[in-house]
Amino acid sequence: MFYTYILRCKDDTYYIGYTTDIERRIKEHEKGINSKYTRARGIKRLEIYWISKSKSEAMKLECLLKKLTRANKSKIIENPKFLYEKYGVSENDYTIG
Repeated sequence: MFYTYILRCKDDTYYIGYTTDIERRIKEHEKGINSKYTRARGIKRLEIYWISKSKSEAMKLECLLKKLTRANKSKIIENPKFLYEKYGVSENDYTIG
């Protein structure tokens, strides 16, 4: 399984990434490993994540999310269905974690 996720950093910015092991990756972010962005800002919490069956699907979602405005990222966090409704992402490809 592959995970695409949004973290909220301590400065209230968002970090978006993908991984094969969400628990390990969150611990790495907390320790400042493998991400200059979260090492510099620290993380507050995991906001949301999606599970997909393939790496390519996880990467496509990551790419889409990174292109969005902060306001639209916030809308997706508040209402994950917004992602499916507004951007045509298939609910069959991603499960909300």
